[in-house]
Amino acid sequence: MQINFLTIFPEYFTNILNSSILKRAKEKKLVNYRVINLRDFAKDKHQTTDERPFGGGPGMVMMIEPIDLALHSLKQKKGSINKKIILTSAKGKLFKQKIARDWSRLTELTIICGHYEGVDERVAKYLVDEEIRIGNYVLTGGEPAATVIADTLIRLLPGALGNEESGLDESHVISGLAGPEQYTRPAKYKTWAVPDVLLSGDPKKIEVYKKQSRNLPKD
Repeated sequence: MQINFLTIFPEYFTNILNSSILKRAKEKKLVNYRVINLRDFAKDKHQTTDERPFGGGPGMVMMIEPIDLALHSLKQKKGSINKKIILTSAKGKLFKQKIARDWSRLTELTIICGHYEGVDERVAKYLVDEEIRIGNYVLTGGEPAATVIADTLIRLLPGALGNEESGLDESHVISGLAGPEQYTRPAKYKTWAVPDVLLSGDPKKIEVYKKQSRNLPKD
């Protein structure tokens, strides 16, 4: 199995992927890891991967272009057979043991680690197969979630563990609204455009749009 991590903090994975079962599974050639630094795909000298959101709001939003270019470099495309691209997201489907079992049969999994106030919504709409959260809480970034997902999958690979272990209990879900959709520059990327209302400059219309675009977690 091949697992790819797309991140702005590649150093986060250095010790984790070289420890315990994750290290042993790689040594047994059951899995291979690639850690991709999204900053390598930024277009400016400052290696910028985030921008202020259209329509205003606190914090920064991860840009679509570095993510798209990184996926292209890995030859990863949404909808590929026996492969999957996922985005760590607070509004994603709750990661459960059943999902882990299904994904452990994949030949390749690519995990995009979200950060800041969110990721340009076009990534979720056009570039990934699924959005995933590991719980109803907030992390500083998607890196911890990505390693939880990887760890859960790897222990299910035949030969990864010394003994058979029973499956973990599935997590329960507490319903609640996630944040509104977020977009940032460029206003149009390929054929994917930011909603006109966010470019209108009308605070009332923008506020209505943001309230309407809030999502229930996908369970």
